[in-house]
Amino acid sequence: MDLTHPEGGERVTLRDVAVRAGVHVSTASRVLRRRDRGTESRGRLSDTAERVRRIADELGYRPDPYAASLRTQRTDTFGVLVPALTDLVLATIYDAIEETAKERGYDTFVANTRDDLEEQRRRVDLLLDRRVDGLILGDARLDSTFVDELAARDVPFVLTSRRHGAHPSVTCDDELGGRLAAQHLLALGHRRVAVVAGEPYASTGQDRTRGFLDVCRESGVRVPASRVLHSRFDVAGGRAAAERLLAVRTPPTAVFAVNDFAAIGVMGALRDYGMRVGEDVAVVGYNDVPIARELPVPLSTVRSPLREMGEQAVAALCARLDGQDIGVVRLAPEMIRRASSVPVRRDQG
Repeated sequence: MDLTHPEGGERVTLRDVAVRAGVHVSTASRVLRRRDRGTESRGRLSDTAERVRRIADELGYRPDPYAASLRTQRTDTFGVLVPALTDLVLATIYDAIEETAKERGYDTFVANTRDDLEEQRRRVDLLLDRRVDGLILGDARLDSTFVDELAARDVPFVLTSRRHGAHPSVTCDDELGGRLAAQHLLALGHRRVAVVAGEPYASTGQDRTRGFLDVCRESGVRVPASRVLHSRFDVAGGRAAAERLLAVRTPPTAVFAVNDFAAIGVMGALRDYGMRVGEDVAVVGYNDVPIARELPVPLSTVRSPLREMGEQAVAALCARLDGQDIGVVRLAPEMIRRASSVPVRRDQG
């Protein structure tokens, strides 16, 4: 639509609406911003508000986001970085971010970084060039100082999914989740346990593995380094790690994979080795993606509150933009017991 002045060929401005409605520009702005944000109360609109909105519609007025940002220093947009939206876990978190941001009057721009450091920097620069009000980062790496650099530049951001030091973050309590997985397997009698530990640069994998091994150590169960293998957070990564774990004379009786898709890869390797999931080798994953309960052998897993992470990340960033100090939020995980993990057999002890 060509937005033109009612008496010429120029764009209709907020001042045009205000003059026609007989109100101050600030009044017209407040009425129309409430409509755009969906924050108007449920009560009857005032005659003034109704008149401003009717005239704005008649004139074909549309707000100019760039001009508004010059006045308010806000663009009402958030930038979101994730390693890959093809990952169901990250897609679930982002869906909650987008929905919650919209409810609060913000749009979101999402960018994939493939966990590549240079791509991360490039994507952040692109988002900041678009003058986003703040960032939600789901791709923080423990082997990088990039998050520290953003903090030094006073860029408003909140981390989610992964933590990094004491920077503002909303994540699952992954160390506790690892402890829950270990307690579950040890309670079933398993002592020859192994960990498919994920990528070493991700706090998710590190924290889940640490929690698991801490419980084993506290219980007097030794887990040799040869049974703690790093892998990609996907089916292929889990399969490759499991093949190494199984290619020994005495394989583990239980495997904890720090990601459900890696756990599915472990289950596929067990099948190909002629072993029964849950009976010959117990398997526990992490996150509780929807497919976990629908597998031929339903997967025991640690449930991570994915949607709540996204929702609270938006709330935290909004609070930070309002000048509040935001700390570290850890959401509680839950152990979900299914058929992939059963008590160890006597002949396996």
